Amino acid sequence: MVDSNARLSALIDSKSSILVLTGAGISVDSGIPPYRDHTGTWLGSEPIQHQEFIDHESRRKRYWARSAVGWPAVAKAKPNDSHRVLASMERAGIISLLVTQNVDRLHQKAGHQKVIDLHGRLDQARCLSCENQVERSALQQEILSMNPFLADLEASLAPDGDATVENDLIDMVSVPHCQRCGGVLMPSVVFFGGAVPTSRVTAVTAALEQCDALLVIGTSLMVYSGFRFCRQAHAMGIPIIAINQGETRADAMLSARIIKDCKETLVAFAADIKIDF
Repeated sequence: MVDSNARLSALIDSKSSILVLTGAGISVDSGIPPYRDHTGTWLGSEPIQHQEFIDHESRRKRYWARSAVGWPAVAKAKPNDSHRVLASMERAGIISLLVTQNVDRLHQKAGHQKVIDLHGRLDQARCLSCENQVERSALQQEILSMNPFLADLEASLAPDGDATVENDLIDMVSVPHCQRCGGVLMPSVVFFGGAVPTSRVTAVTAALEQCDALLVIGTSLMVYSGFRFCRQAHAMGIPIIAINQGETRADAMLSARIIKDCKETLVAFAADIKIDF
């Protein structure tokens, strides 16, 4: 493995075709907290599970209460330099595809075009019965109309638009339902315990077969949905480079690991190869 002090420009050629996989670490500078610390340990309580959201209205109450308080911060979040450098790398032809485990859509806001949102997107919700799609911004208005006591609540933010809300308030929450059929509304994201759609996995695998290297940024890869692509790349003999301030699940497979801040590393790379962002 290459020394952690190596610059990214020494590891990848500007003419390479890179597949990039990003995680929560890349959005920290945009004000969105990560799930884990640099050792891979959970920060705070574990997130809601896919099946418990579907099976229990009490869990849906908890989710929508906390989401109503946390969503505005995600909606207002702006891309940081990491997102902008990656978008510039795409325009320069260096990145063939970007796959993100994040649901904040900040890569798209930065101008990135070829993005697969592996775990979905937080700015939409869908009905589990009729598949009706709802914009999260419109749903926010409905939730606050039904639960005005949540409107001015101040709480500490958690990952992916979550926020701390006291249990006595959660018990008072009215849960939104599909206005078309009355079915259960769920954010268009893959909760923990849920399955990433096969079409997304197939598309990433196909792109991986055509790339020169896999660049992993800001993720410990503790979740299998992203880690699987490192396993595939390793089996194919494709070099894997990671930029992460802590250990990753794929450390034994890496060709190089840069233990530095994502933004610092990417900004230095942009300067080295003289691309504007």
